[in-house]
Amino acid sequence: MTPTTLAALAAVLAATGGYLVYSSIDTARAGAVAEAESAAVPPRSPDERFRLWASRAGLGTVRPVEFAAAVVTLFVVGGLAAYALFGGVIPALATGAALASSPVATYRARRRVRVAEAAEAWPRVLEELRLEIGSLGRSVPQALFGAGRRVPEEWKPAFSAAEREWLLTTDFARTAAILKASLADPTADAICETLLVAHEVGGADVDARLADLIDDRVLDLQGRKDAVSRQAGLRFARRFVLIVPVGMAAAGMAIGTGRAAYGSTGGQLAVLVAVASVVLCWLWSSRLMQLPEEPRVFR
Repeated sequence: MTPTTLAALAAVLAATGGYLVYSSIDTARAGAVAEAESAAVPPRSPDERFRLWASRAGLGTVRPVEFAAAVVTLFVVGGLAAYALFGGVIPALATGAALASSPVATYRARRRVRVAEAAEAWPRVLEELRLEIGSLGRSVPQALFGAGRRVPEEWKPAFSAAEREWLLTTDFARTAAILKASLADPTADAICETLLVAHEVGGADVDARLADLIDDRVLDLQGRKDAVSRQAGLRFARRFVLIVPVGMAAAGMAIGTGRAAYGSTGGQLAVLVAVASVVLCWLWSSRLMQLPEEPRVFR
């Protein structure tokens, strides 16, 4: 084999090796988010399937027994109250079904409140990151996990999982992907991407980037608080309107043969339509008053 052939073969092997190394690194980084989001084993037991459904439905970590007890209790209480009021099976079933669906909205509202309260901590967490990276001179992972020990309880499992991944692999790209997938928050996405760039390529503008994020979070939180305060009267009026149909039904029973009219076929259908209308109007008003969520650009 001639020297020229050996040189060409060595060049081909070197190029192939370089390509394989680069592609492996690039594939690992590109698939970090997908791997983090699909790290959990597909649910097999009913309890695991319920937890997955509750998480996707925005219910948080509610237990199946607790959720089932709330649904059954409200269905029975609502059905019995409607039967005593209207004296029919159809209104009782419709009212019971409408009340049985309220735990979903209740748990979602509670989770939104907890997430909103936790989101108020982002400016403080970012200030701690600036302090540890800029003033104390700590590395990006150390600063992140140091600030993560003082986050709200809602976030601590996510930071613990990310820190455990860092201690096992020292792969900050994978660690940031796990943290983003666990928190599922646009602010967390922006912070993780900023810290990831600072960790991999460095840069003297990390402090300025974090300062910009702090200003953005403060403005966003203030705007949302103003919007919620302006909707306080509307929310009270919407809840008060639910009392009106019940009062009108009670008044109709006290006039002449009102209860007998409710017991007829036409009365039963009218009550069914009324219950359905109240539920649809409640859902429609909830959608109108829902504040827009910030999109996850770096998901």
